[in-house]
Amino acid sequence: MKKIFTALAFVLLVSACGGGGGKPPRNLDNACSIVSQKSGWLKSMKAVQRKWGIPVHVQMATIHQESKFVSDARTPFRYAIGVIPMGRQSSAFGFSQALDATWKEYQQDQRRFSAKRDRFSDAVDFMGWYMDGSSDRLGISKYDARNQYLAYHEGRTGFARGSYNKKAWLVRVSGAVADRSEMYRSQLIRCGKA
Repeated sequence: MKKIFTALAFVLLVSACGGGGGKPPRNLDNACSIVSQKSGWLKSMKAVQRKWGIPVHVQMATIHQESKFVSDARTPFRYAIGVIPMGRQSSAFGFSQALDATWKEYQQDQRRFSAKRDRFSDAVDFMGWYMDGSSDRLGISKYDARNQYLAYHEGRTGFARGSYNKKAWLVRVSGAVADRSEMYRSQLIRCGKA
């Protein structure tokens, strides 16, 4: 009986430590629900807000668009002739959908070589670092979710060239990110988490 109890306690301990990292929160349309389910996430996002100046609601809206809060999100596969897999659309991975090269640049610049794209605290720190750079180099307000998202998606060079102007779908998406950011901001104020 003692062995069974010990084994059960071990399984419960391991599952508690895992925290369901890859499982997104329920009700992604409610910022208060998200941060109540994932309390450590709010702490991480507030740390990013203090360090980089990127508001929590802008971080949340961007993560929602990029990964729907799925830790190991990846881009879809490309197919030749509709059936032969040709690899993924890009190297984007994790909560922030950071590309391999940009992630490596962040790790080197911040000397955070053990940072992981599927660890929430690392993903939001990356996002804060990138958006802070976009603010410095492109003059985008840290509160401007729409243009921060466009620079995040297109890269700073693409944003500066206005590459998004040829992508009506992306302009619509950036508007949706801005709307979600404002929705999250209002919700966080109402529940006292702003």
